[in-house]
Amino acid sequence: MTEPVFPKSWKKESKPHKFCPGCGQALALKILGYAIDELDIAKKLVYGCDIGCSLLTWDMFNVDTIQTHHGRVIPTMVGFKLAKPEAITIAFLGDGGGYAIGAQHLVNAAMRNDKITVILINNANYAMTGGQLAPTTLVGQKTDTTPNGRDEAVFGNPIHGPEMIAAIAAPGAYIARTTSNNFEDCKDKIKKALQNQIDGKGFSFVEILSMCPVNWKTNTVESLEYVDKNMANIFPLGEIKND
Repeated sequence: MTEPVFPKSWKKESKPHKFCPGCGQALALKILGYAIDELDIAKKLVYGCDIGCSLLTWDMFNVDTIQTHHGRVIPTMVGFKLAKPEAITIAFLGDGGGYAIGAQHLVNAAMRNDKITVILINNANYAMTGGQLAPTTLVGQKTDTTPNGRDEAVFGNPIHGPEMIAAIAAPGAYIARTTSNNFEDCKDKIKKALQNQIDGKGFSFVEILSMCPVNWKTNTVESLEYVDKNMANIFPLGEIKND
């Protein structure tokens, strides 16, 4: 892995993140920071974050930031983009905000081909509130509300968000899935999603598979393996739509 080349004006100042130990969101956000710097878009960027673990990111970047109600970050960033088309807008949220309470906003933004970039963290549970069943929870996965594992007959299968969005998105959309475990692949897909917006092509969506060791009750090795083997086996990685 090569070290990123930072702009000369970039100040190497940082502070501890607020996520649980081992959380994959911290890695995803660090990668997003690299992508922003390498594209040199910080001064044009408006970052929106949802409720849930996502709200812990409201002061992580030295960019204009909006923190919204749960599930409402996508329409908020769509509205900002309509008001200021020259801005680069990011909606950052979790699987609950994107696939449950905010699902209608994700679907409509994709159908309208809104020129924003959505980054969604999939950690297969409602992490902020204690690890309950989420739209992305795997069949058989134990959560606080499914102590015997997700029952397919009762709850069905986990949602495949990027595939759903790809099926309804207009031409020009960029849709991909990656993991926070793979620095280069994750950065590449985030940069492509942002570049798609910069080029004015259309809606951009990246789902990032991420660890949640506190709620999964797994150690470091088990958490990494769960993402790379269990989750990636159910949620295929790669570019799903790029036209």
